Amino acid sequence: MIWLRAFLLGLALSLAAPALALSPAEILPDPVLEQRARDISAGLRCLVCQNQSIDDSDADLARDLRVLVRERLVAGDSDDQVRQYLVDRYGEYVLLNPRLNEHTILLWVAAPLLLVVGLTTLVIAARRRRSTGSLDMDQDEEAVLADLRAGDKSAD
Repeated sequence: MIWLRAFLLGLALSLAAPALALSPAEILPDPVLEQRARDISAGLRCLVCQNQSIDDSDADLARDLRVLVRERLVAGDSDDQVRQYLVDRYGEYVLLNPRLNEHTILLWVAAPLLLVVGLTTLVIAARRRRSTGSLDMDQDEEAVLADLRAGDKSAD
């Protein structure tokens, strides 16, 4: 019973960790702007943590980026302008989902292309394996195999 309580407490704390990243001082009084800020922050990468959004990270740089997003929104920038400002300042790496352009085309094409190549290779290998049904045995090996088969039939 104790281990169940410990597990549930650990689960609750792990689920609450992202909520601790955003401090109450950062929250905007306007709920519409705050929601826009959260939507933008969810799509921006923490440059320290690298695989977390700045909304989920508690790194100092992530906090600075969250504050910067909110400042730009309060200044009247649109969502796209805020994202473009951060891309201009930090590069496209700041986006969790990279845009499709000439610099990132390999990221978008490589995975499906490798999947198609892998599946094609598997299909070709399976067909070759199926088409070479004979096992190229000499007469002695065929005789041993025939004896084994005959022994299996007589045992039934």
